[in-house]
Amino acid sequence: MINSNWNWNLIAALPNSECSSASNVSVNQHTTPVNMKFFSKAFFNHVSINIFIYSSFNHFIMPYTIKNLTKTAILAFLILMAASAIAQDGTIYPLEAPAEPTAIPLNTGGVEGQTAPETWFRQWGDPMARNVSAATLTPFLPEPAKANGAAVIVAPGGGFRWLSMGNEGWEVAQALAKKGIAAFVLKYRLQPTPESLDGFKESMNRTFAAAGAATPPANTTTAGATPPSTTPPTPPRPNLSNQLADAETAYAMIVSRAKEWGVDTARLGMIGFSAGAGLTMHCTLNSKSMKLAFIGPIYGGMGPVEVPKNAPPMFNVIATDDFLFRGQFGVIDSWFKAGRPVEFHLYQNGGHGFGLGNPGRTSNRWFDAFVHWLDINSFLVAKGGK
Repeated sequence: MINSNWNWNLIAALPNSECSSASNVSVNQHTTPVNMKFFSKAFFNHVSINIFIYSSFNHFIMPYTIKNLTKTAILAFLILMAASAIAQDGTIYPLEAPAEPTAIPLNTGGVEGQTAPETWFRQWGDPMARNVSAATLTPFLPEPAKANGAAVIVAPGGGFRWLSMGNEGWEVAQALAKKGIAAFVLKYRLQPTPESLDGFKESMNRTFAAAGAATPPANTTTAGATPPSTTPPTPPRPNLSNQLADAETAYAMIVSRAKEWGVDTARLGMIGFSAGAGLTMHCTLNSKSMKLAFIGPIYGGMGPVEVPKNAPPMFNVIATDDFLFRGQFGVIDSWFKAGRPVEFHLYQNGGHGFGLGNPGRTSNRWFDAFVHWLDINSFLVAKGGK
């Protein structure tokens, strides 16, 4: 039975000749691997159509075969499914704001100059939020029998102009919870964007154009830190005071409710993706209240930083074909020279924004490596083995 609380889509199957293997299907980096495992078996042959129903959270796929349809019925199905299939491409589509019944308001204030309301859109099949002016924290708690006390704040990316809430937020949190780790998705405040979708599209194009020309503002340095002259030029970095306040408030809330949520505050860390990786690093370098046990910047900026004394262990991931990499190892070198624990995974391919991973990419196992790293560093077991 289909759960009416989920956002379901229908995708028309492709001919056998076009889907004999996953490698023959064009997929953008934001498409998740669980979709493609079944797409590779799809076919459309004469009057037999395979239809795959899947949730936007990509939990599972339900195949259906409809046979002996009339030509009119076949055409109707194809039209219906093509409309949904289009939503899987890179085009931006309006999206009604999803229900977030477990989101907890952080009450950190609004955004100066923000007149547009929070709105959502869908791109690459993923739900994304923009013009966020009220920060929230959404807990994803593990089953009590699996809970190990570890906890992670998850910061989605989006250039501080939008948030990839599905691909880099909810899906990651769900995966962590399945491993017994309490996860908390931080929907932090964003810079204002044009209210109209067309205006927003134009602003996105400018953002990506700037990112291609120089390293985007995904890393920050502490006051007084001077990057070497060989560092590629960067555009002016945004003021992250709002985002830092949101993260600090989220951290304080988790600490205050640690007993209720089964969190060992000595094993509370933070991971972030793209701009969320930049926020993770910004908190590490600048927060006076957050005592993070570990951090995981995932495809974030790679420039050098001034590492604080007793900085937390870092797990870092990026792919060589990511526009943020550009042959830089600065942040890794900074951590290493400061004598702080660091693990770095440079993948052959994966692009940018791959979330938990994509099929046919070497980067699609980073999450397993992250959990293994947490385990080896004793973050998944309470001190004394309790």
